[in-house]
Amino acid sequence: MSIAMKTTARRELVRLTDVAGDSVSKRGLRAINADATASHTDYRTGRTAFVVADGVGDHLLAARAARTAAAIAARVGAHSGAAAGILAAQQELLRQFPEPKADSALVIAVLPTTECANGPGDIAWVGDCRAYRWNGRTLHQITTDHTLAEYLRLRGLEPEPRTDHIITTTVRTVRPEQIGRANTGSSNGRMLLSTDGVHKLVDIVAVKDLLAADKSPRDTADALADLALRTGSRDNTTAFVIDRR
Repeated sequence: MSIAMKTTARRELVRLTDVAGDSVSKRGLRAINADATASHTDYRTGRTAFVVADGVGDHLLAARAARTAAAIAARVGAHSGAAAGILAAQQELLRQFPEPKADSALVIAVLPTTECANGPGDIAWVGDCRAYRWNGRTLHQITTDHTLAEYLRLRGLEPEPRTDHIITTTVRTVRPEQIGRANTGSSNGRMLLSTDGVHKLVDIVAVKDLLAADKSPRDTADALADLALRTGSRDNTTAFVIDRR
């Protein structure tokens, strides 16, 4: 059975000496693509930040909020760290958009300087955007979803399926102590940042197989977004794949 889908794609391309990153974002069956990606290298610190944001809702304000949050988080995160990037994005959303529905989930990964190529990556997130790292042997999900379902699971309760889509933190509303934070043991390897339109439809085995394949970041990101749509995702599908050699 074939399903006709309207798709639009946006790209965020990065090429540095030892870092290659590329993203693909597809609209699918939504009225508007409210996902966003961004990257920024701070030449004072030498760090590079990569961001994926998922606007809350299927409307223009959600898309504007996601794009604004992604751009600010990348710029500030590369200089001051991943969590600082989220807090700066929050301040900008509150300044620019009085409407409460201008909001977004977000994940940011800050990679260290080339002089510390094997140093840890700095990860921060709100909502249900995710970060994964493939080290050539194993796939590690770095983030933990900030959803009602995950909140209930951590307390030994069985959540209803719909609660997987109810996020408990957003860029607009999160308090500093609620921001999800993690460090990777090394920045070498391949990293994936994705919105829930991808990882809630594509199982972990398929994610691992695509990341492990000898394909470019662009082709890998496109394959992930496309597979999610073919698997039945009705949401926007966005994947940012970063290689650190």
